[in-house]
Amino acid sequence: MKIGIYFCNCGSSIADKISVEAVIEASRTFPDQPYVTTVDFICSEVGQAQFVASLTTEQPDRVVVAACSPRDHEATFRRCLAQGGMNPYLLQMVNIREQIAWVIEEPLRATEKAISALRGAVYRVRLQEPLEKKQLEASMAVLVIGAGPAGMKAALSLAEAGRSVVLVERSPFIGGLPVLFDELFPTLECAPCMLEPLMGELLHGDYAEKIELLTLAELWRVTGYYGNFTAIIKKKPRHVDLHECIGCGECVEACPAKTGNCFNNNASERKAVDFAFTGVLPNVPFLMEEVCLRSVGEDCRACKDACPLGEGVIDLAEAEVTLERNIGSIIIATGAGLYEASQVTGMGMGALPDVYDALQFERLLSSTGPTGGKITTSSGSVPARVAIIHCVGSLDKDHCSYCSGICCQYAFKFNHAISTKYPETIITHYYRELIAPGKEAHFLLHGALNRQNSIFTRYARIGDIAVTRHGAGYLEVSLQGVTTAADMVILCPALVPAQGTDKLAALLDVTCDSAGFYGELHSRMDASRSTLKGISLAGACQEPMDIQKAIIEGMAAVGHTLAGLQPGRLIDIDPVTAEVESKRCAGCHLCSSVCPYHAISFDGEQHISQVNGLLCRGCGTCVTACPAGAITGNHFSNAQILAELEGLLK
Repeated sequence: MKIGIYFCNCGSSIADKISVEAVIEASRTFPDQPYVTTVDFICSEVGQAQFVASLTTEQPDRVVVAACSPRDHEATFRRCLAQGGMNPYLLQMVNIREQIAWVIEEPLRATEKAISALRGAVYRVRLQEPLEKKQLEASMAVLVIGAGPAGMKAALSLAEAGRSVVLVERSPFIGGLPVLFDELFPTLECAPCMLEPLMGELLHGDYAEKIELLTLAELWRVTGYYGNFTAIIKKKPRHVDLHECIGCGECVEACPAKTGNCFNNNASERKAVDFAFTGVLPNVPFLMEEVCLRSVGEDCRACKDACPLGEGVIDLAEAEVTLERNIGSIIIATGAGLYEASQVTGMGMGALPDVYDALQFERLLSSTGPTGGKITTSSGSVPARVAIIHCVGSLDKDHCSYCSGICCQYAFKFNHAISTKYPETIITHYYRELIAPGKEAHFLLHGALNRQNSIFTRYARIGDIAVTRHGAGYLEVSLQGVTTAADMVILCPALVPAQGTDKLAALLDVTCDSAGFYGELHSRMDASRSTLKGISLAGACQEPMDIQKAIIEGMAAVGHTLAGLQPGRLIDIDPVTAEVESKRCAGCHLCSSVCPYHAISFDGEQHISQVNGLLCRGCGTCVTACPAGAITGNHFSNAQILAELEGLLK
């Protein structure tokens, strides 16, 4: 068997640590004595051309590429094999850059490890078999999860391109967190005014018929693969018809049950059937079943009887429904949330009145909020002294080690809003670092710095600050022995992944990074794609960002989707799947119980398990679970893996 080893110098990244001469010498002891060819940059256009030319000339039976991570370029080198007339699955890659050259300082040890890894690859590649991809038609429909700015922009852009879109939003309204704000940094543009044209187009525009909006809905399960996903969605009952209701509010007036309004941080009340907040879109109320008097056994029909449109608009018996949609790709746009400031000791969050986090204060500022935009303390007075504490949980190894990036900008916005309404109010900023990136952010920063009643005090650690209450009166902020009185304290917490991110990541089989956000395929080159093909990322679900960047990321996700899924184009199905040897299958069902992709079914007549090659992703879970050893993983057979281990340890 003729085997070729192609060694990439990768400039000096590999060549400075691993001796290619030693590799060539050692290769003479490998099975079948493979030839070794060096290439400076095998992933470059010139390098790929040299690789293909060598394959055409040498015509090897198997190929080993010693270069970088297979995650980066295995697909590239498989294409090269196909161009050179070889089956792409007769390739084995060895990661000698990240796993050897970049982590081992001594060249001798690095070279020895590279030789062992290459020997293992040669032992393995001799047993690899040619595999053939299947091609199937793909669905052009797209599932967008989250109807914040990024999700809405992505959904509308896809609809404009003629694609059918299923837009899933777990809350009763669209617009995400920004729709709850009055003004947006850095230009202080009216948030509802900016978002309403986009929301209006999505709900009633020329392309609205292409978008199926599902509010109060969550993705429950996904099976399939890129181009042919099947999404199972559970939709909670709204009890008010989205299309028939005219938003008159008569049902709200008639409802006798009340509770705190979570969309105003429980600073105001709402009825059991009510709008989420004033100006919400869709402009339709929803019924909270747990608050309705019917939940405690009363036969209340007040809302239904008050509706001027008759019986059909309010359905008190509406139940949760399960929907199934076939889609080709998925865009995650679930946004971010705020770090729970009560976890930072000494801030008084949740324990002291007049201590607010950023979202609570945004609702105080909003004209649709609990105070109609008036900034008042819990006693109803105008605050004469306000403290704004930056970096609550940010840049802190005990909480969130990263900088959230946008907190300083909204803190400067708060400064502007307070100073505009109450010019005499003294505002003290306690900051760790001041961040104002971009060409517009400095306006708010300079505005805050230049205001006569603004004071900036730097601190080193959040633990140095303590917020307490002076008797039954005002608040006090203490820093290194200096105490400052405050009528109101505003905390600027870190931005964190939205609630449920880890659950959705597990459901979709995409990774999360160390901070808990969705992990990108490549943080620089492919930041809008997840680690799973066909699932893209948009907005703050992948890292803290402002609306501008979120919209850009949403459009990048749309670009990937439209480029990959085109009418008439067939989708390649990876043949790296599991197969069941029917004669050895005992029919124990263990494989189907552990398969995370629901790819294994049981044939009751033949009493054997069967793997659906279209659903299988080749993870190998069933292979390891099968007690009879009846399941084989294509391209990762036991014989191949054991051969590689033998070569490594020889």
